[in-house]
Amino acid sequence: MTARRRVNRRGFLHGLGVAAGAGVWSGVAGQATSQRRSQDSGPEFPRVLALIGDRYHNADYIRVALARLFDGLRLPVDYTVDYAAISADLLRNYQLFVCFRDGMIWPKGYLEPSGYPYASDLENPEGWPKEEPQPWVTEEQGRALKEFVLAGNGFFALHNSSNISLYSKNFREVMGGAYVGHPPLRPFKVRVVNKTHPVAKGIADFTVNDEQHYVIYDKAATDIILRSENLDGLGYENLGTQAIAGWAYDYGKGRVVFTAVGHTIHALWQAEYFKLQQNAARWLLRMT
Repeated sequence: MTARRRVNRRGFLHGLGVAAGAGVWSGVAGQATSQRRSQDSGPEFPRVLALIGDRYHNADYIRVALARLFDGLRLPVDYTVDYAAISADLLRNYQLFVCFRDGMIWPKGYLEPSGYPYASDLENPEGWPKEEPQPWVTEEQGRALKEFVLAGNGFFALHNSSNISLYSKNFREVMGGAYVGHPPLRPFKVRVVNKTHPVAKGIADFTVNDEQHYVIYDKAATDIILRSENLDGLGYENLGTQAIAGWAYDYGKGRVVFTAVGHTIHALWQAEYFKLQQNAARWLLRMT
């Protein structure tokens, strides 16, 4: 493994203090890995920050899935659900930023009767407040991410993180595209369309039962590495049965990967897709 940034002991401890103050916690695997790597190979090693969890994607299953991924790569990873803490100051302590959440927060809660399982039993459904999602991301946060990647770091955007691009021009500029929508869970096939790219090399086509996300990609078609297709002929709105499912490209001195699969842990741990995630982390961090 080659590390791209020297981290001395004082800087590392300061970084931990900043992370703790920002509501970041290390995974069990990440703590053990951090100790092991610092003993075996000195202070030089990349660190990962993962922003996870939202209304529709529980942070627990995401953390379990990512812990298996990064523990297998022997990479220390810190997790946070505190979207407001994402900043240039926080990111400078890491070499890879992973985003696995959408762009919405719900200040009034999830109270609308249409989304409540006992809505038919409510005595005053008209009195319930309407659900009103609001974006959490700011252009300053998007600019922090942009500078982070331009400086030579990695950004791994998964699944519904493409939704954040609807609310931040800077975020979208770095990530490369934006969310359109998806049908309910159903089987579809994911095809590798660029088998020579390091992220997709050695990965076979695979089938998952998942949300088939439809996204817009703003950049070169040659960056696309994955496409999905519903083989039962089921489309989504007027967009047909096929969708872009992943891309990878260089951005400034850094690198970006997006993969659309991931609504369930079963999909995240599909064997070929899991190998692809490992490839993505290695490529983003320039690991040999």
